[in-house]
Amino acid sequence: MRKCLEVAGVVLLLQGVGGLLHEWTGWFSLWTLVHRSGALAGHEVFASIVLAVAGVAVLIASERAAKK
Repeated sequence: MRKCLEVAGVVLLLQGVGGLLHEWTGWFSLWTLVHRSGALAGHEVFASIVLAVAGVAVLIASERAAKK
């Protein structure tokens, strides 16, 4: 369970950071999913921040789950 949470947290964090970098610099256009969604048009920066924060939260939760 811990490894699954860690993988999910890293993926969310990378998608969030990659989405922010894509919005600000134009890089990482191949593997970020936020800018590909038509439903998030105009809200890509906010969605990327939410993904990055969610990734950090899942990583923290995976560490706490390992201690129990």
